[in-house]
Amino acid sequence: QVQLVESGGGLVQAGGSLRLSCAASGSIFRINTMGWFRQAPGKQREWVARITASGMTVYTDSVKGRFHISRDNTKNTVYLQMDSLKPEDTAVYYCQESGPRGDYWGQGTQVTVSS
Repeated sequence: QVQLVESGGGLVQAGGSLRLSCAASGSIFRINTMGWFRQAPGKQREWVARITASGMTVYTDSVKGRFHISRDNTKNTVYLQMDSLKPEDTAVYYCQESGPRGDYWGQGTQVTVSS
């Protein structure tokens, strides 16, 4: 049973930083692509960032230069460092693991950025 548990969300002022973590269990973490998505109230879930097994990273345009995704295969954990946060970054952030057996999601963590 694959399980993803996000943490690190919270309330922060605009311009501040947060670091999200997603701990995975029950999967072969090191071979899977990990991603972060977010869903703001009344909007569809959108992709934010992705890191492959080899460490290649890709970001959606709105977070380039502000967010940084990384992974620690020894801890089966993926991180999302979020700097220079904006009110429009407010959303529930979800971790996703993509592998040979399919896609798995965490329960989400709330990020609220006040202006």
